[in-house]
This record gives sequence, structure tokens and C-alpha cells, in this order.
Amino acid sequence: MRRLPHVCPLCQGEIVVTAFECRSCGTEFRGRFRPSTLPAPFDRLTPEQLRFLEHFIRSEGKFSRMEKELGLSYPTLRNRLRAIIRAMGLRPTEEEETRPGVTPEERRRILDDLEAGRITVETALRLLRGDPPQTS
Repeated sequence: MRRLPHVCPLCQGEIVVTAFECRSCGTEFRGRFRPSTLPAPFDRLTPEQLRFLEHFIRSEGKFSRMEKELGLSYPTLRNRLRAIIRAMGLRPTEEEETRPGVTPEERRRILDDLEAGRITVETALRLLRGDPPQTS
């Protein structure tokens, strides 16, 4: 089923809904109804962005899997996810936006090491924050 547009695709005018029908019982409601002025967050996304989210969910948010599946680099995947976050009316966390010292490649390596069990969660968090390595 198609989504209800919020503006007319021809002239960009206001859309007015004139009928609703219940799938179960067939009851119809007629009148002039105005759709919500604020679309739901996912309604703001393009079909391409929705497909990206499907891949993201299927890969359990692991960019390393998405890189193989989609043939895209980590920075490209990260930028697409940030664009989706912004399109939904949200902002990426300040920590992610301003984190100094950790490149996308280093971040991917740290997360891969964590996934493979080569480092602990605590070590990964410390490295992702850009803290200096601990010496024993």
C-alpha cells in the first residue's frame, strides 16, 4: 500500500483526505480530513534510504557486513546513515560528530577486533574515545 503524500505531487498544494475505509468491516468515513502536518520520521525517507535501513537491520548494524554485501566503504556507509538520521529530523550524537583522533578506518579496525574477541569491551570503548593506549 502506498503512503499518503503530504503535499500534491503536481502543484505542491495541501492534500485533503476525503475518505477512510476499514479493511475488516468495510465501514467508510467520508469528510475532509487533513493529514498530520508532521510526517512520521520514516515517512521522510527516500526509497533508497529505506532500502539502506533494511540492509542495516538485516546486518544487525554491522558495517563490516554491509561493506561486503553492498560493496561500499565504511565512510560511505557512515555518511549515508548520518544523512538518514538527519532526514528523520534527528541529529547524530555530539560524541560521534566531534570525537577527535579516531579515523573511520581505525574505528572499523577496533570494532572488528572487538567482534573477533581480540580486545575487551572496555579496551574498545577506551580506544574509540581516542584515549592513549595503556601500558602494563
